Amino acid sequence: MSKQTIIEIHALRKYYGIGDIQVKALDGVDIQIQAGEFVAIMGQSGSGKSTLMNIIGCLDRPTEGRYILNGMDVSNMSKVQLAAIRNQQIGFVFQSFNLLARTSALRNVMLPLVYKRTENGGSLSQAQRGEQAMAALEAVGLADRAHHEPMELSGGQRQRVAIARALVNDPALILADEPTGNLDTQTGEEIMVLLHELHARGRTIVMVTHEAYIARQTGRTIQLSDGKIAHIERNGRT
Repeated sequence: MSKQTIIEIHALRKYYGIGDIQVKALDGVDIQIQAGEFVAIMGQSGSGKSTLMNIIGCLDRPTEGRYILNGMDVSNMSKVQLAAIRNQQIGFVFQSFNLLARTSALRNVMLPLVYKRTENGGSLSQAQRGEQAMAALEAVGLADRAHHEPMELSGGQRQRVAIARALVNDPALILADEPTGNLDTQTGEEIMVLLHELHARGRTIVMVTHEAYIARQTGRTIQLSDGKIAHIERNGRT
């Protein structure tokens, strides 16, 4: 049985106007990513990879073209609709962790659940949010640090909290933006091991990285240059 296509991008263009100059951040990009894939996106500064990730993450909309996420055409959705899609469908992992400083790991992970709705349209109770957040921390091996604040955690532990927060809503897609960028080599490898474990459990992961050796650990690398796809390389991993 063929896998579901989770990301379909067709003739995607994104233009920015700077004075009288039009900058083509993306210029006719076509991508398909199947459910359960682990894909890396690479490119030099100005290649368009950050713009592409913002569009994939429903943080921005294309100027032209179509973006279908998990069967839904999100190309022209409103900001309110995109916010709902982000909360329901996408988990984000950032290079700088983006954790609230004076808030425990558990409460950081609970944050996305504030907007989650039950089947009846109601909000989750505090107990339900705590239970789901703790399960996410257990999934990344950090349940014993649930009540520690970010400053009491190592860089690798903070990134694990960030990954738990990305997982807590059970998203269709995890977007990881330079997840090893602020970590030393050994800690970065530990985070990659965790991402591989999540991938092995069926998670779809799209990761931006500037490190070729990190990209080679994924199934495919999409190389961008000047807003276009320069080439796509299969890395031998499934």
